[in-house]
Amino acid sequence: MGNRAVITDERKEIGIYLHWSGGRDSVEGFLEYCKMKNYREDYGMARLAQTICNYFDDGLSCGVDLLENLDCDNWDNGMYIIDTTTWRIIGREYFSGVEQNRYSLEEMLKSINDSQPLKVKVDDNEIDEFIAKLDTPLF
Repeated sequence: MGNRAVITDERKEIGIYLHWSGGRDSVEGFLEYCKMKNYREDYGMARLAQTICNYFDDGLSCGVDLLENLDCDNWDNGMYIIDTTTWRIIGREYFSGVEQNRYSLEEMLKSINDSQPLKVKVDDNEIDEFIAKLDTPLF
């Protein structure tokens, strides 16, 4: 049992499989962290995978493969389709449940940040400023 999800971009070629932390609040946290770090679109999926693997410490709860090889219809959170220019979810497939909303964005960003290598981390003040500038709710 897990809290599974697959994340892909609009090309639907490569996906990132999450065995844990696949709820919407967690996925939104990963995306917002990439946005806060100004990760570029052309390396978007790679930076997202790196951020997620760092979060899981051992990286064993995350996989990257061709989308066709991943369990998108996973009975948990299905598949998120993202836009790596805005770091937003733009579509969803294989999900008909209730969205997970257990973790606040601040809690997720600080937890993700704590798990990153020292040279990538930001100060908590930078996270607080980033959150204060958000003008729309994530969901």
